[in-house]
Amino acid sequence: MELLRSLRIRAGRSKLSGKMARITRKPYYINFYHIKTIGIVWDASKTEDFIILSRFHQKMAEQNKEVKIFGYYPGKEFPDKYTAIRFLTCIKKNEVNFFYCPVHPDTESFIKTKFDVLIDINFKKNFPLFYVTSLSQAGLKVGLADSKPEASPFDLMISMKSPVNIEKYLEQVLYYLDMINSETAKKAV
Repeated sequence: MELLRSLRIRAGRSKLSGKMARITRKPYYINFYHIKTIGIVWDASKTEDFIILSRFHQKMAEQNKEVKIFGYYPGKEFPDKYTAIRFLTCIKKNEVNFFYCPVHPDTESFIKTKFDVLIDINFKKNFPLFYVTSLSQAGLKVGLADSKPEASPFDLMISMKSPVNIEKYLEQVLYYLDMINSETAKKAV
């Protein structure tokens, strides 16, 4: 069964590579002060992390920053706390196709949204979320550094020891975004 899953994901990666080849995207480095929209791609399998994300959403809302979260839950039914939340779009296991590519209508909308920053919280590298992050049209993509940075969809990579604490990770992301000098970054791009 694992072999079939591996082959299906490999085929999904091939489809993703084809789509990525048709996309031209130039990263846009922006200082945290100027950020208005933040997209978060989140592995929703750890329901205890939802409280941290809700607090992060509230903190950003207080600073007039709009946050949208796109999650993937590997079960068949969502936990109750994931329903009826305006800032959260979550897809389930049955909302991905045979190749593990998301097919939910909200997926395409999230991908096409030009967030100022996209924060990837997909530490287990779930393919449906990797697909969304890779195709996202966000100005700047932030994620966890891994052993193959050249194959990463991220423009800014954060190094942290495992297991990664989401709260500390988000603090690090904000810290590094705050360090970006927009004028200097514009000239570098």
